[in-house]
Amino acid sequence: MSKLLVKPSKPDNQGRIHAITPESAEWTYVGFEVYQLKSGQSLRQATEGREACIVLLSGKARVAASGQDFGVIGGRNSPFEVDPWSLYAPAHSEWSLETQTDCEIAVCTAPAEGKLPARVIGPDQVGQETRGQGTNTRHVRNILPETEPAESLLVVEVITPSGHWSSYPPHKHDRDMLPNESLLEETYYHRLNPPSGFALQRVYTDDRSLDETLAAANGDVVLVPKGYHPVGAPHGYELYYLNVMAGPKRIWKFHNDPDHEWMLAKA
Repeated sequence: MSKLLVKPSKPDNQGRIHAITPESAEWTYVGFEVYQLKSGQSLRQATEGREACIVLLSGKARVAASGQDFGVIGGRNSPFEVDPWSLYAPAHSEWSLETQTDCEIAVCTAPAEGKLPARVIGPDQVGQETRGQGTNTRHVRNILPETEPAESLLVVEVITPSGHWSSYPPHKHDRDMLPNESLLEETYYHRLNPPSGFALQRVYTDDRSLDETLAAANGDVVLVPKGYHPVGAPHGYELYYLNVMAGPKRIWKFHNDPDHEWMLAKA
């Protein structure tokens, strides 16, 4: 199996099914975990030298960070529903949660110094937009875009309708060449509705030294260390994915594959 495709494990004693670190991914910046928690379960973590964005994929939980109790947040039954809630915890702090219902949470991390305060990111702070047209239409929820405070993290979730493409036309962001392109590592956490489906994702570079096409099942993570990375949802299956990006500079500037950029001129 490709090292870019990470399958979930059985929940450990904390409910964790994914534990992706810079070391395991063989890169520098992005860390990503997923937990499946039962009602009444508690979770606590020290951030150390990394900031964290904790996304409630489903369920409700009482959350705290940096000594502040933010109360109960969340409420959606699945990530396919609107209104995501998240918690931002700065570096060199501690965050915790106690679930009020069964929950699925994602913990997104990247290097930081701890310059910002902890805060809740509610649905009213999440910018929502529709991108593309025709079978390239997808619906974007900007949880932690570059216009909102963070030191390294960029976090976004996307709904790709049945039979549509996303991250398309193919683009990449693997060179530190601003203002034209930024270097950002990226993870895709895939969920399918219904869950028996799969998504197709290709990760490839211009010279094809990396060129892999992956079938991602419900709950899989795809690692994008470099290259273009389009993803498609087959007919009959709605695709959700949570993107986490980070790099040496917190800015998203991408470069389209010249072979496919022609379609933008027709939009």
